[in-house]
Amino acid sequence: MPPKKKKAVLVLNDGTVLPGYNFGAQGETIGEVVFHTGMTGYQEILTDPSYHGQIVTMTYTQIGNTGINLEDLESKRVWVEGFVAREYMDSPSNFRSKMSLGQYLKSQKVVGIEDLDTRFLTRHIRNQGSMPGIISTEDGDPKSLLKKLKADRGLLGIDLAVEVTCPAPYDFYEGTWELGTGYKKDLPEPRFKVVAMDFGIKTNILRKLSDRRIFVRVVPAQTTAEQILKENPDGVFLSNGPGDPAGCDYAAQAIRKISEQRPDLPIFGICLGHQILGMAFGADIEKLKFGHHGANHPVMDLSNRKVEITSQNHCFAVEPRFFQSPDFPFSLTHVNLNDQTCEGMEHRTLPIFSVQYHPEASPGPHDSDYLYDHFVELMEEK
Repeated sequence: MPPKKKKAVLVLNDGTVLPGYNFGAQGETIGEVVFHTGMTGYQEILTDPSYHGQIVTMTYTQIGNTGINLEDLESKRVWVEGFVAREYMDSPSNFRSKMSLGQYLKSQKVVGIEDLDTRFLTRHIRNQGSMPGIISTEDGDPKSLLKKLKADRGLLGIDLAVEVTCPAPYDFYEGTWELGTGYKKDLPEPRFKVVAMDFGIKTNILRKLSDRRIFVRVVPAQTTAEQILKENPDGVFLSNGPGDPAGCDYAAQAIRKISEQRPDLPIFGICLGHQILGMAFGADIEKLKFGHHGANHPVMDLSNRKVEITSQNHCFAVEPRFFQSPDFPFSLTHVNLNDQTCEGMEHRTLPIFSVQYHPEASPGPHDSDYLYDHFVELMEEK
């Protein structure tokens, strides 16, 4: 007989109770509950620092089929607070798999819950908005769990980037993965040096830059403009990251100083880096009702009307009204076709641009690779 499953429960901030069964680690965890619309890619999702502070619900019904391998990690650890699946598959079928998803979550001390109605949960979040939740295998009393949840700090105004950033600067120059050879290490001499501000950077971003012969110096989120410019870079990259950009005002100040002291220096931002860039030039950031989390979001490039299918993970966005103001120096370049939110912008006079989505495609399509090439073009022009 298979081992008896341990009961678990998910309680939302509005009192909704969803019973299920545990997989992964046992215990109790709190985070903002969001849903991800990708069919797979859970390994990259789990190890994406942008998900710090969140409990992720997968909308695809069966999770765990491909197991876990050691090559597709986007960082050195799991960052999600908890993981929710409709049906967890404990016997992976994949020639690259080294362990099951449940084993991996257990080793990382991350609580998972399965066998609950993820379709109901997703619709509830869409209707009511993303909200804090708590998963527990220890406490079965919804009232007790709700009390713990109400006492949690939440996400608004909290600087989560400082919790996921690197502790010290480091160098990176390694290409993307290829079947049969792994990650490309024997790269030609780099053409450019870029300083990447690490707000929670994914490793495949660095590899995409390396593929274009860009040597990257990764620095902590709180690195000052003076320290960055002292590196004499050919460009500056602003990474993805978790949570509310309002907690990262120090980074916005650094970016503004860099643009003032070196107006010729190309700057490329994505995700949280895109939002912080908007803040640096006076834009306000809005919290979305349930955010964008998935590998299948349609985005239109307004310069050519082409539609990209994109990978996304964010709960905040630059308010679109700022692009109507003559005082805001950016033009809107990309929009989300689902809700018309800002997905990209470019400075009208300086070599600065950014996108809200994730062009590194881990997980997700490769439609947005050209953005890295545009960054290279700006550095070549400089």
